[in-house]
Amino acid sequence: MARFDPFRDMDRLAEQLLGSARNAATMPMDLYRAGDHFVVHVDLPGVDPGSIDVSVEGRSLTIQARRTARPESDVQWLANERPVGTYARQLSLGDDVALDQIDATYTDGVLTLSIPVSERAKPRRIQVTHAGGQQSIGQSGGSGQSGSGATSDQVGASSSNAG
Repeated sequence: MARFDPFRDMDRLAEQLLGSARNAATMPMDLYRAGDHFVVHVDLPGVDPGSIDVSVEGRSLTIQARRTARPESDVQWLANERPVGTYARQLSLGDDVALDQIDATYTDGVLTLSIPVSERAKPRRIQVTHAGGQQSIGQSGGSGQSGSGATSDQVGASSSNAG
């Protein structure tokens, strides 16, 4: 028995009516983390490189670009599907990125942004020293407990082990 899904049917109808023009009016984007930075690839084919503007205000990164119509005079259009105009995309950035070190390049119709993770957000190892001597806990000959069991608690979380 086939189930009726009105949202899927509406999406399919809109795709049939609007075709690829609906998809072309967006800025397709890939976003991933690679080591200590985030990478954003935005497809901007046919865009004048001088019209690309990348800005950061607060925690919002805005990408704007403009594709202008080619001045074709005295022609009869048979198909005119390539959108023109100004396009914008806005990303909300977290506190763990270095806003002042963002790098942007535009090659072969693809804008690539490299957004480094801030130093304060990178994992680091904290050295623990024994209060009674110079030896670090965990070194051979130390008076600390042996074993590798690990537990994780939230900082500031309440505990029911009072008393």
